[in-house]
Amino acid sequence: MSTGESSQQAGELSAFFKGDYVPLSQARVSVMTHALHYGTGVFEGIRGNWNEEQGVVNIFRLREHYDRLLRGTRLLMLDIPYSVEDLCRITVELVERNGHRQDIYIRPLVYKSAELVANLKLQDLESDFTLITVPFGNYLGTDLLRCCTSSWRRVDDPMIPARLKICGIYVNSILAKTEATLAGFDEAIILNHDGHVCEGSGENIFMVMDGRLITSPLEDNVLPGITRDTVIQLAQSELGLDLDERSIDRSELYLADEVFLTGTAAHLTPVVQLDNRDIADGKAGPVSSKLQKMYFDIVVGNNAKYRHWCTPAAPRTGGAALEENLPQHATPDIGA
Repeated sequence: MSTGESSQQAGELSAFFKGDYVPLSQARVSVMTHALHYGTGVFEGIRGNWNEEQGVVNIFRLREHYDRLLRGTRLLMLDIPYSVEDLCRITVELVERNGHRQDIYIRPLVYKSAELVANLKLQDLESDFTLITVPFGNYLGTDLLRCCTSSWRRVDDPMIPARLKICGIYVNSILAKTEATLAGFDEAIILNHDGHVCEGSGENIFMVMDGRLITSPLEDNVLPGITRDTVIQLAQSELGLDLDERSIDRSELYLADEVFLTGTAAHLTPVVQLDNRDIADGKAGPVSSKLQKMYFDIVVGNNAKYRHWCTPAAPRTGGAALEENLPQHATPDIGA
């Protein structure tokens, strides 16, 4: 792993590519790359949240993301020479080099880098790791979601395991998201092959019913989300809520007191309408509002109790990134 400086134009972001920090414009792969043709890779989406007072980007639950990434590499026989500790160090170094002073999205990718097609044998193909960081605002584009139930079903575990972030499987999510947005909705709710509620196109789903928090179990082809785990811990330890992890029928969402989605990109966002039916009174509920406020305080590093979840990265003087007018972590106005 090289840490040598690479020459680049002033203001250009860097990437980690082929074992070195290089200008983003030079981090390119061949059109023959196996992963480009077959989706043979695994990735993570990690949030870095700018804290103006502390002067750092707080990277949220970095180690947990890389633990999951390396689990995915085992399945796809992606051999890279980096441990979780190595990957964390590479990430902090890249964020600091890029000089971000705003919220960012961090995308690590492990992929079959062999320039080879018409070969479906994972054991024959070399692998590589790359990492980029980009400024990132409100992923869903709204603070209150109108969703629809997708006609596309979630891929089943015997096909491709949904519990890992495998590149090729995300065509399933893209089809659902595209269908929803073309129909005028913000997001899709995807069912599994049994007809039970699975998740959003890129988010886990929760509902509140009679004071209990309910979410789909991992066995229903659900991604074990880092934000999902965070919300479960906060709901139980801070709000004293009981949790049910069980299969959810589609109709239960219509009758729920609250519904919300969670994810690294989406944070925690209430669903106020599903299939043109209001959820309860069509406003964000008290549980989702409390959890959302608590979550935002934690991810920017303002809650000392949970600061161990944040890895700080201080932008270096003369770093590449320019400050942009992107939304920061003021809690959105979501009503009562």
